[in-house]
Amino acid sequence: MDTLEPLSAFFTAIEKDPRISITHIGIYAALLQFWKINQYTNPIQIFSYQIMDIAKISAPATYHKCIRDLSAFGYIHYEPSFKRNQGSKVYFSL
Repeated sequence: MDTLEPLSAFFTAIEKDPRISITHIGIYAALLQFWKINQYTNPIQIFSYQIMDIAKISAPATYHKCIRDLSAFGYIHYEPSFKRNQGSKVYFSL
């Protein structure tokens, strides 16, 4: 698998999508980095603080809004866990 292919496909898809902001892009890039760290398993199991740290986002409300947006817009599939000891699942549409 070409490791830049998912990022390139994302940038092509968002080119004409005015709903996507720089914060969405940062979170998506952080998700891809976390995905790479976890040997490209699909889905990845994440905790918000892990992605926020990689994306350099400090506000949990911003993180949750943007990750829900990415899911609603079809760029990822996000399944929140609502449990402190179990991470949420993120599926990549490849």
